[in-house]
Amino acid sequence: MLSSFSQLQWWKTFFTPNRYSYDQIPDQTGKVAIVTGANTGLGYATMVALAGHGAHVFLACRSQKRALEAIERAKKEIKESYPYTTSPKLEFLELDLNDMNKTRKAADEFLSRGLPLHLLVNNAGLICPFQLSADGIEKQFAVTHLGHFVFTTALLDKLKASQPSRIVVLNSMSHENAASGGIDFDTLNDESKLDNLGRQSRAKLAIILFAKALARRVASERVYVNIVYPGVVTPSEPIGDEGVFRGPIKWTLNLMYKINGCSPKEGALTQLYVATSPEIVNKDIRGRYFIPGSNEIQPSKTAKDEGLQERLWEYSECMVRKHIKA
Repeated sequence: MLSSFSQLQWWKTFFTPNRYSYDQIPDQTGKVAIVTGANTGLGYATMVALAGHGAHVFLACRSQKRALEAIERAKKEIKESYPYTTSPKLEFLELDLNDMNKTRKAADEFLSRGLPLHLLVNNAGLICPFQLSADGIEKQFAVTHLGHFVFTTALLDKLKASQPSRIVVLNSMSHENAASGGIDFDTLNDESKLDNLGRQSRAKLAIILFAKALARRVASERVYVNIVYPGVVTPSEPIGDEGVFRGPIKWTLNLMYKINGCSPKEGALTQLYVATSPEIVNKDIRGRYFIPGSNEIQPSKTAKDEGLQERLWEYSECMVRKHIKA
């Protein structure tokens, strides 16, 4: 049973004023950041802004070709928009979130560099028809949550050693539509239990549950974990019949993009606020949920269920032990 409209919070994104701008981003010189899915969309816009303000940014992506093309494109954009940054530091880090062993390998590859890590932006995600990951787990859940769980926890000691540091977790309003009870771990791989939209909502709910549990685990550290819903970001092409969403859902989404959609650069501002604003550290902001305009709201009641957060953490650790080779 989906949440009733009266419980949904995302409508507030249409009315909240913007509290942050690109001009407010502080100098990031000396900072090291990793942005997953940085070759396109929100991840690309975030990467450009961070590197344009002096950060050394790793593009954690599956495709080296696309990442290197994005780096070349970003260098030209930074030269035009941030002329004071003469030599942006951008590197490719191969990351396949569909495979837990490859994900751990990516973290180990970064750690072998001996660099600090001040910022991790878990931006990557996907929407797809029912498939299984390389580890035999429903793919949206595996990539969106489990991949980032493996990557983040493998880098956590480095983030602690580099504090003050931050972890930014990208989410979606669809978490509010997760099925009653949240996540049935016993039926994750049962295609008949949820449709494509239901599986997406489950994956997005898992992201918040994970971030909330992680924020508690680093509460005594200067590691600031926060969650962001970037808003309705217009895709490069309208949703077609070949996509996951069809019929009324497809038309509704395309109408939302047309009426209220924003560009990736506009949409990235909220995650850049969480990633760079001095307020996060000065006001000890952690485990919070932000929407467009860098404004805070409450996620769904299910997302705040600490018991479910801990069950997800336990399940995720179990999957790591089961699938990652020693």
